[in-house]
Amino acid sequence: MFRKILAVAKWEYLEKVKTKTFIISLLITPLIIISFSIIPTLLFNEETPTVRTVGILDTSGIYFKPLREELDKYELEDGQPNFLLINLAEKNGDMNKLKNAADKEVLSSKLDSYLLFINAGTDSLNVEYRSASIGNFKEVQQIENTINSIRINLKLKEEGIRTELAEFLKERVKIGQIKVEYEGKEKKHNFSTVFFTSFIFMLLLMMMVIYSGQMLVRSMIEEKSNRLIEVLVSSSTSDELLAGKIIGLSSLGLTQIFIWMLIGISLVGGSVIPPEAFENIVPMLGYFILGFLFYTTLFVGIGSIVTTEQEAQQITTYLSLILMLPVVIALPSIQNPDFMLLKILTYIPLTIPTVMLLRLNAAPVPPSEILISILIMLLSIIIMIKISAKIFRIGILSYGSKPSLKEIISWIKEG
Repeated sequence: MFRKILAVAKWEYLEKVKTKTFIISLLITPLIIISFSIIPTLLFNEETPTVRTVGILDTSGIYFKPLREELDKYELEDGQPNFLLINLAEKNGDMNKLKNAADKEVLSSKLDSYLLFINAGTDSLNVEYRSASIGNFKEVQQIENTINSIRINLKLKEEGIRTELAEFLKERVKIGQIKVEYEGKEKKHNFSTVFFTSFIFMLLLMMMVIYSGQMLVRSMIEEKSNRLIEVLVSSSTSDELLAGKIIGLSSLGLTQIFIWMLIGISLVGGSVIPPEAFENIVPMLGYFILGFLFYTTLFVGIGSIVTTEQEAQQITTYLSLILMLPVVIALPSIQNPDFMLLKILTYIPLTIPTVMLLRLNAAPVPPSEILISILIMLLSIIIMIKISAKIFRIGILSYGSKPSLKEIISWIKEG
């Protein structure tokens, strides 16, 4: 019996591991996910590569000079100033005419943007950043911080407060985030590292399950269509065939995990990924493997009842949406680990793996919850194997239209 199971597993593994699709997915998938996570951050933090021409429309004449002095501190890598300020104000000039003229300068690309000061010199100062496009978050943040600093200096000077005291009042205290854990442990974390780690592992699991599941379902459809499944069943029992397929595909998944771990370790060595991202690697890998096994057995049951690519695509799409749910709520969940929906999803087999990958990094998870969730997953895998086995015995030799839910339930009862 075991020899036949291993023979099926070996055949399933070797058939899939040699495909171009598997090899490409093996190397490209983690690189794509990591690129999607790192590149936006790098681009956001990158200095603006060109000199930005910014107009200043302040009829009060208060802010142009101090703004030019302060913004001169921002330089490009070649030493050029990041901002080139142009005074657009005229004495006794009409504000509406000046604004219309400045708008035309922006639209004709003579100016990258301009700042419109409204009620300058009063406590109700309002500033508009006007440009042909929006999204220059870093630039706006730099200018906003500079204007607020100048405004505070002007007010303190007006009140006769010493320069030294003024500088002290403007200093900001940075708050470091420390994650308090069980057994008196504490670790320094930042939000980007926590989010990066959880997001990467969830995406890897999601893509691995979807890819492996679709590959399994597609191969079973092909085996049905060319009658190869009948040859396999004639030389082994349906249970042996089922066990072999699960072991073969699981081995394929473990191969992916091993190679992805090597890629991750090399990226840590190259300082691309922070070492803190792998602090909970053991429990995270545990949930990763449990989740993969659960979905593999689920896809085996599905693959045995579908007869066309369209049916397979429809069902796998629904499962993919379930897998995506924790990804959608990742950001609010990390910010609020006590999120009730997150707690509920911790005890649902379909979402336990991805949710726990998220929770392990966000906040201390009580050992009791970890133990309960692992037991639920193990029990769910055992139940799913039994259900899939009963469906598999009849479904693999069923041709024609897809069976109804009532028929599937009867197969489970009969098995």
